[in-house]
Parts: sequence; structure tokens; C-alpha cells
Amino acid sequence: MNPPKFRKYPCVVQNFLNLASRGKLREAVDALPQLSRRGVLLNSKIIASLLRKIADAKSIKEGKLVHLHLKQTGSKHPNTFLANHLIEMYAKCGDHSRAREVFDKMRDRNLYSWNNMLSGYAKLGMAKAARKLFDKMPERDFVSWNTMVMAYVQIERFEEAVSCYVELRRSDCGYNGYSFAGVLTACVKLRALWLARQLHCQVLVIGFLSNLILSSSVVDAYAKCGEMGDGRRLFDAMEWRDVLAWTTLLSGYAKLGDMKSAREVFHAMPERNSVSWTALISGYAHNERGWQALDLFKEMIKLDIEPDQFTYSSCLFACASTISPQRGMQLHSHLITAGIRPNVVVVSSLIDMYSKCGSLDVAKRVFNTTHNKQHVVLWNTLISALANHGCGSQGLKIFADMVRLGVRPDSVTFLALLNACSHSGLMQEGLALFASMKADYGIAPNQEHYACLIDLLGRSGCFDELMDQLKRMPFKPEDCVWNALIGVCRIHGNVEMSRVVMRHLVEVDPRSPAAYLMLSAVYAALGRWECAKEVRDLMRARRIEKDQAVSWLEVDRRLQLDAKPDSSQRVGRNTNTTTVLELLADGSRLHSVER
Repeated sequence: MNPPKFRKYPCVVQNFLNLASRGKLREAVDALPQLSRRGVLLNSKIIASLLRKIADAKSIKEGKLVHLHLKQTGSKHPNTFLANHLIEMYAKCGDHSRAREVFDKMRDRNLYSWNNMLSGYAKLGMAKAARKLFDKMPERDFVSWNTMVMAYVQIERFEEAVSCYVELRRSDCGYNGYSFAGVLTACVKLRALWLARQLHCQVLVIGFLSNLILSSSVVDAYAKCGEMGDGRRLFDAMEWRDVLAWTTLLSGYAKLGDMKSAREVFHAMPERNSVSWTALISGYAHNERGWQALDLFKEMIKLDIEPDQFTYSSCLFACASTISPQRGMQLHSHLITAGIRPNVVVVSSLIDMYSKCGSLDVAKRVFNTTHNKQHVVLWNTLISALANHGCGSQGLKIFADMVRLGVRPDSVTFLALLNACSHSGLMQEGLALFASMKADYGIAPNQEHYACLIDLLGRSGCFDELMDQLKRMPFKPEDCVWNALIGVCRIHGNVEMSRVVMRHLVEVDPRSPAAYLMLSAVYAALGRWECAKEVRDLMRARRIEKDQAVSWLEVDRRLQLDAKPDSSQRVGRNTNTTTVLELLADGSRLHSVER
């Protein structure tokens, strides 16, 4: 390489920096040997700037070439400043081995060196290695502690994250606003309302309440712990509120299903952005108000507010929940015409929407035409789609393709696979997958996995194996397992087991109609209508109500709502002459809603 721009020394450095700043990293790196031969030595600040850009771009090949250049130009042991940047570059590029090699060869390490290496381990999910390094540190500051808390959060060891935060508060290292970030995440995941209140007090006492991001995070923690009263009081106490604070409050109400309050907050906002609109759209979509979500999206477009990827994802979810393939296709078309390259969340939402709207072939085509298939979420969505369509064998084949391409499955993958096996009668395959979770992938089965396993064994009639698995569970069964079990009882008409399960579910949640409805259904399936009526009468006596069942069909832009009476209640009244189909037809109320 001998470009004219590098011939004159006064212009060399600036031209080199211009290449790097324009993102032409390979050209900049290729210029290094040429500059060296001409006697142009770049100082540490310029090399460090190049390493930062390489780290941000995750261009490890160029990073290795810069490191090689340093060795060839007499910097076999770079100074502390450059070594710190090399560690950061390798860590951001995911090569912890080379980062550690640079760290170990450093002659002089400062606190930044230790924190840099610690951060590298934390971001790569290597909490064990991070803790080992943390314990060896000659000194620590609040950055060290913050990083260690986040390392535990990264791998979902939330109790240890909280313990680490407690140690930080007991130390004399000080803290900053970021010190609360990790422990607030842990608080939300643990649904620890007591901890949210303690953190709120600490933020107030320390004087960090004016930190908008931190205050909004505490409001969010309250919402996710199910306590919007305290969250609202904190919001009202904030001296100044930005769009983020308002949107956090809105999202909090939406997550708890209080869409009336969410809408009121939306209208009270002094200013709104696309995130605010998306929060309300998402709230409607995830609270069984898909049509309102789609109407709000139309309003958003009319006001020329640019939707983002999350907006499209929420709207596609609304289409899936309302079985609106036409609206889904319109959204897909809108994405294409707008020139938006959908991210993994939107692609997954497209697959899910087409699948739930009955277009499995289109869902598969969306998956097949996606260039980057390295994200496990895409595979999980397709396997779930195949499972819901009863294509269990195809789901297993997709899983084999996924493993062959080097995509590591997660716990959701196995939920989808077990569901696929259950709906397709693939008992032996399901048992083998359940066993391989821990043995081959180090994934411990949770309550939901056991619920799928119970369903699989129950559908196959393997009651001895089912009871054996229940006894071997490493934890006490929760609702999902008991619900799976009562579903099995319904399929096989096992009244005695249904009663046992019902008693347990009523103890767990006395106001839930699920247990009563399932036992009533078991009696109805066996033709024991009087017993079914007794269960329904017990529901009424205890004032336990089920949601009204509603079906809908869009015809000529009019939404036909079919509100059906509770058929199993009516069955008990006239068991001799009235069939279930007649009951569904008798007394139905049709409503039309203009779209």
C-alpha cells in the first residue's frame, strides 16, 4: 500500500484518524506497517482511540493485528494505558482468554486494569471467574462492587447479587446511582417488595431522588412487584418528570392490567414519544384488548409518529391474539415498504403471528428467509409454532438443525420441545429430551418443564411414570404442575385425583375459578351432570366468577362479537333433551362493532 495521502508527514496522522473515524478500520489497520516503515510512530492516545473503535465494532481480527503491530514495534509489554485498552477490546469482542493473557503480562496494573478485566468477565456471563478475580483485588472501589453485582444478575443468581449489594453498603467504598441498577433488577426478578421499599428509602436518604433514571427504576420495581400505590406516590413526589418517568408509570399500570389508569396517564403526559405510544399499545395487546392496540397504532401513524421495532412487535402480538391475519399482513407490508430491517424480536413476532393465524407455511417461510439465525429466540418461536400445529416430528428436526448450526438451546427451547412431544404423542422422545436438559446442556428443569412432562405422560396414559416423576421433583409442585395434572384427569376421567388436585388449587388461590371449572368439566365428560351442577352451584355460593367467553369474526370491516352463555351451567338444567351444541346456539347474543 502506497497511497498519496500518507506521503507527507504533517497529513499522515489526521488522514489515519479520518479513516478510523469513518469506520474504515481495516484500511486504518493496514496502514500501520506502512507508517512504521516511513518512520511515523503513532502515540499511545491514537492507538488507544483505534482500539476503542475496534472494540465498539467488535472487529477482533483488526484488534489482533493492532496488538501484533505493537509487539513488532517494540511494545511486547505495552504500557498500562495501552494494555487497559487491549483488555477492553478483547473483552468486548468476547475473547476473555486473550484479555486475561494481556492482564497477566502487565508489569504495572492500576485499579482500572482490575475493573476492566472484571467487567470483561461480567459481560461474558463468567461470574465464577469474576468472583475469583474480585477476591484477589488489592483494592476495590464502588465500580468493582457494582460490576460484581451485575455479574450475578447477568447469570440470574439474584440472591447472590443482593448479598453482594449488602456487602457494598457495609464497605467504605462509597456508591453512585449505578450501584442501585443491579440490585433493582434482582429485586424485580425476586418480586421482593420489601427490598424495593428499602431501596426507595436509601435513594431518598442518600439524596438520589433527583436522579430521574434511578427514581423511574424504583417506580418500575414497585410496578413489577405489584405495588402501584407506592410507585405512584414516588412518582408524585418527583420534582421533575421526563418522558421516561411518565412512560414508566404508564407501563407499570399496563403490566398490572389497569388499562384505565394507564390511559389516564397517557392523556396526562405533557409530551409523548414513540416509546410512550408503544407502552400503551403493548399494554392493550397483552391485556386481551388487541383491537384497541391496533386502533391506537392507526392513530399513531396518522399523527406521523414513527413506530419502532417494539411497536411492530406489540402490534403483531395483537394480531396473533385476535386472529387477524389481514392486519398482520398489512403490518408486514408496512415494515417492508418503510425499509425497516426487522430485528430478532419482530421476526419472531411475525413467525408467531402467521402461525397463530393458521398460516404455518408462511411462518416457516419467514424463518427460512431470515439471514441471521444465530439467535435462539427465532428457533424457539418456530418450534413452538410447530408444536401448536401438532407437528412434533418437524419440531424435533428443527431442534436437530439448530444444534448442528451451533445455536445453544435454553430453557424455553425445551419447554417448546416438550410441548411438541406432548401434542404429537412422542413420549419416548420427550423423556429423552427431558433427561438431556441437565445432562447435555446444564439446564435444570423448572416447574413449567415438569408441568409439560406431566402432560406428556398423562396424555400417553403412563400414570405410574407420572406419579414417579411427581415424587422425584426437587421442589414443591406449583399451580402449573397441578393444572397439568387436573388436565390429565379431565382427559382420562379420573374423578378421585381431580378432587385431590382441586383441594390443593383452592388452598393456593381460593378466588381462582380454574379448579372448579376443571372438576366440573371432568364430571360433564363422564355424563355426571348433577355433580357438575353441584360444583357450579358451589362457585356461585362462594361468588367465584369466570370470564365471559367471547368469539369474534371480522366481516366487511365489522367485528361480529358472539357472547355465549356458560354451556356447562345450562347442561345441568335440562340434561335429557339439550345437547351442548344446542346450548351454545340457544341464547347467544351477537353484537356488531364498526371497525
